[in-house]
Amino acid sequence: MPRLSKIVTRNGDGGNTGTADRREIRKSSQRIETIGAIDELNSFIGLLRCALPPADDREDNDAFLEHTQHVLFNLGGGLAMGDSMLEAEAVADLETEIEAHNAELPPLKEFILPQGSEATVRAHVCRTVTRRVERDLVRLIDQEDLPAAVEALPYINRLSDYFFVLGRNLARVSGGVETEWAKPARAAPGH
Repeated sequence: MPRLSKIVTRNGDGGNTGTADRREIRKSSQRIETIGAIDELNSFIGLLRCALPPADDREDNDAFLEHTQHVLFNLGGGLAMGDSMLEAEAVADLETEIEAHNAELPPLKEFILPQGSEATVRAHVCRTVTRRVERDLVRLIDQEDLPAAVEALPYINRLSDYFFVLGRNLARVSGGVETEWAKPARAAPGH
């Protein structure tokens, strides 16, 4: 993969971009949309890392989030090249983290609102952006025969679960209370 030595190239001024496998495609293509969404998620993870509380497990959370950023960069690179760069143990690593965080949480009785500490809310933003990446990946799979996208889908699906339990755990660590969704009262028929 070529390294960037010149930032302003003007190559994309006409609405096309080059992929790592040397193809030129439109910037509006689903592949570029998906790569961009992964890049956006990676930036939101950086924002989350800035807001982690100074708790005992901060270093563990921060290290895993940095690892996740590397994995996402590899996913984007794999989509650009057309080959998977996802490590074989990536999904299992996420599942281990999810189980560890979930073990410290009370069971959910209802949906919860994304609110609380800054870190908690940023984790929920990462969760929702991850869900968008997942939808983009599905659209890409539907449009292109791209094994890298198919292999990325389980990882991205688990990643949204990870951000959900991380957000809940960050709320717990900060002493926040989870606000459950209040179902609307239904009016009786005819009223």
